[in-house]
Amino acid sequence: MTGRSEPPNGPPENPEGGEDEYRSLVFDESFIRSARMQEFSAQERMGEPARAVRTLPAPVAPSGHGSRAAIVLVVLIALAFATAVYIGFRNPYPQPVTRRAEPLRTTVVPLAPRGAVPAGSPEQLYRAAPLSGFRTGAAGINFPSVRRTQNFSDSQITTALATVKDYLVESSLNPDVLTGQVRRPVEQLLDPDQRGQFERSLSNPADDGLHAATGWLVRFDPAQVELADPQVRVQGTLTYAEDGAGTLEIVSDHTFTYALRPAGGAPKEDGASLFTVRRELRFRLDREDLRLHRLELRTAHVQAGPQSCSADVTGSLRPLLAGERADARGPAATDPYAPGRPRAALCGTLAPLGTPTPAASDAPGGTTPSGAPPPGSAALRDYRPRPA
Repeated sequence: MTGRSEPPNGPPENPEGGEDEYRSLVFDESFIRSARMQEFSAQERMGEPARAVRTLPAPVAPSGHGSRAAIVLVVLIALAFATAVYIGFRNPYPQPVTRRAEPLRTTVVPLAPRGAVPAGSPEQLYRAAPLSGFRTGAAGINFPSVRRTQNFSDSQITTALATVKDYLVESSLNPDVLTGQVRRPVEQLLDPDQRGQFERSLSNPADDGLHAATGWLVRFDPAQVELADPQVRVQGTLTYAEDGAGTLEIVSDHTFTYALRPAGGAPKEDGASLFTVRRELRFRLDREDLRLHRLELRTAHVQAGPQSCSADVTGSLRPLLAGERADARGPAATDPYAPGRPRAALCGTLAPLGTPTPAASDAPGGTTPSGAPPPGSAALRDYRPRPA
């Protein structure tokens, strides 16, 4: 083979040494020297941006009419906001007044026996009339038939009665409360406004009608007595009525009978004696109390015996035990000339078991203090101040 072969696609269009279209262009030396090299930026290399598919209209200059409309709109919004704030502060509907609980008013009356306190075993003593018909513990605190009132439903009344029952159980039947070991189960059921008074009554009791610990709960001195039988006998009633549009008033009238014996000594089978406490309590509950499971204790009228009339029963009850007699002293003297809150020195006579209770017409003033004969073993014969 001689020479170079032609390309596969044939000979070149402009063979080497032939004429091409740029051969006629001749750059002389002066042209080359005057030429400048310029490198374009990235934005310049991209070229001019492509035009949008649709041409947007030019913005219209705001007119005076549009500005006034915007100002009016802003003013209207400000007025609406100011009106809402004004209505919030000046509500045309009366706001409910927060009700504060009133202080508890207490009356504690010792009942003195006429002779020696009978002794026996708890079973023997509980078989005597009328205790044989009493129930044991919380079973003796029964609800009445529940019917709705004008402003409270059946379930609300049942809740109120259950709260009162819990208070009676904790303050009258809880062994730890009876012996003064705890107080929290009773305190947590009270309205917060009364808890300060409750604490002062238990810490510093006083015979002033406001700070008697025995008005809030049943409490014995554990250094003197102890329970011979933890099964307390109970009998009484619960009643309710609407006290205004937003509150319920519940009245509890129960007699609690305890079997006691001296503390610390060797227990004797027939060394127990009975101690009776009748508690007439008035409670008030509103809807907030129902929701929070609490109550307000308004008044407490307590009669308890056998005790001596001279016994100080504001801090704890002072039972007379088997074979003991009441002293001959009457209640503490009351000085009508002394300044300060007057104190009522009251004492009653404890009738023995099985003694008929006097009729209402035979009682001083025509009725007993609660308006009905006591249902328990303690009959209040002479409810009047006794001479000092």
